[in-house]
Order: sequence, then C-alpha cells, then structure tokens
Amino acid sequence: MRAISQDVLGGPEVLKEIDLPVPTPGPTEVLVRVHAAGVNPTDWKHRSGGYFLGQPPFVLGWDVSGVVEAVGVGVSLYQPGDEVFGMLRYPFSNGAYAEYVTAPSRTFVPKPAGVDHVQAGALPLAALTAWQALVDTAGLRSGQRVLIHAAAGGVGHLAVQIAKARGAYVIGTASAAKHDFLRSLGADELIDYRTQDFATAVKDVDVVLETIGGDYGQRSLETLRPGGTLVSIALSRQDGELAAKAEARGMRVAGMLVEPDYAAMKAIAALVEAGRLRAEIAAVLPMEEADKAHELGETGRTAGKIVLEIGPSAKK
Repeated sequence: MRAISQDVLGGPEVLKEIDLPVPTPGPTEVLVRVHAAGVNPTDWKHRSGGYFLGQPPFVLGWDVSGVVEAVGVGVSLYQPGDEVFGMLRYPFSNGAYAEYVTAPSRTFVPKPAGVDHVQAGALPLAALTAWQALVDTAGLRSGQRVLIHAAAGGVGHLAVQIAKARGAYVIGTASAAKHDFLRSLGADELIDYRTQDFATAVKDVDVVLETIGGDYGQRSLETLRPGGTLVSIALSRQDGELAAKAEARGMRVAGMLVEPDYAAMKAIAALVEAGRLRAEIAAVLPMEEADKAHELGETGRTAGKIVLEIGPSAKK
C-alpha cells in the first residue's frame, strides 16, 4: 500500500511517499481502507519535533474515514463494506496517511450517511478534543458561559458548535475576518484578539477552552468566575503556579490529551446526523501532497480543517 512517511525530523519537505505491506487485523481489530484523513496541528508538531513519537521513521495521521475491508476474530460491530470514521490511538504512530489502517473495532463508529468521507475524515480528533474538554472534563451545561480561544481553528470551530448544542452562551476569540463565519456557527459574542484584550473584555465565564499556550492560561483565569474551569490542550503551560493560582481563587485548571472514545464518537455522529455539527473544510489535497497540506496548515491562517483524500472515492 501507499503511505506517507519520513526518515528525519524537519520541515514539510521530509514527507515522502513509500510502499508498506497492508496490515492484517488482529483479534477485535478491523482493517479499514482509508478514503480521507484529517490533518491536525499535532501532525506537523510530530513531523518537525518528534513530540510523543520520538525519532522517525513513522507514518503520521490519526483521523480516518473509510470502509471496512476485513475484520479480525471477535469483531461483532462491523463487516466488510461498512463505512466508518474515528480517531486512531493518540499519540501513537498508527498512520492515517496510508491506504489502509488497522485498529480496535470500537475505535470507529458508522459514518453518518448524509456526509461524505472528506467531511467525516475532518472530524474525529478535533471533535473528540472539543467534546472531551467541554463535556467530559468541564461538564458544560445549558446556560453556562464558555470562552473558546482560536474559535475558528480546527478544534475551536467544532467546540463552538458542540457548546451551542449543549445550550451554552459562546464567546470566541478570533481575528475580525473570521467573525461572520463564527456567527454562522452560533457564536454569541466575539473578541478580535488583535485589537481587544480578552482578559479585560470578558468576565464571569464558567468554562475556558485554551488551545494556544503562552500566557493565555494565566490571562484566561481573569475571565473565570469562582468555581469555573480552564481546560487546556496545550500541555506546556500545565505548571504548578497556574494550578495553584486557580485553586486559590476557587477555580480549576485541567490539562488533557485526546483519547479514542467510542461513546463520544457516537455522540458526535448523532450531532452530525442532526445537522448540528459539521467541519469547515479549508482545503482538500491528495495524499501525495501531504507536504503542501502541512505548509498550508502551518501558516495559521486557515479556518476549519485540511483533509487528505486517500481512497478511490472519498466523495462516496
């Protein structure tokens, strides 16, 4: 099978097409023919710095939408021909930038019939991150106020929709050019981070979803009400000082890494089927142009998700 790999850490130019054996599904695993794979910021962080994967070679990518080709012993949920989508085990080197992947069957859920593989392939990692941060970690409830940083980004724009589906009042930070897009997703209030200081413009927030790093954690505490929760997916800021400061104010700081989650993927699929969640597609490129996908993503100027088409019929 064709796959995209790398031999050294570096820029997008290190990504190259190689041939690998088609994997065989083990007990409780399925073999999926990949039709589309979402591209996420964590992909280029691993490509350039190793991050959790260490030194190459490895095949990047965790978002998958495709068709079951074969099932291992003990699989009862799927059979060949079923369309599925899900997130491979993060942060390990599973390799969605490939024509085939294997994974435990409950990594995947049925792909909603109303969306194509490109749309489904854009969702899993970012939507699971948003769901696990807002719903599982922060316990977001109807009527609460939530501040979402980088609200037009891959995680952010899905978090806006999930928060609205939960009945929350959504405040987002984004450049002014992206405000109309975010209003179309249901955002209630928007802060142009280039001209406004969110730390003074926003108050009495119940939940903050912090995706940027730097001083955003410290500044976000100024927006929280007592009893509020700051959920961070930028783990470099998870220091004792920030947690202690939050605790002294009666607040909570929680850091998280996204995990495969069958129940959450079912909930995400249900929102998609109900027309309450969709990924904004910034660009679709063929797998052999993974380097261009990374170059585009690293500009930081895209809204939504970049997707690689891999299978023979990603529009199916």
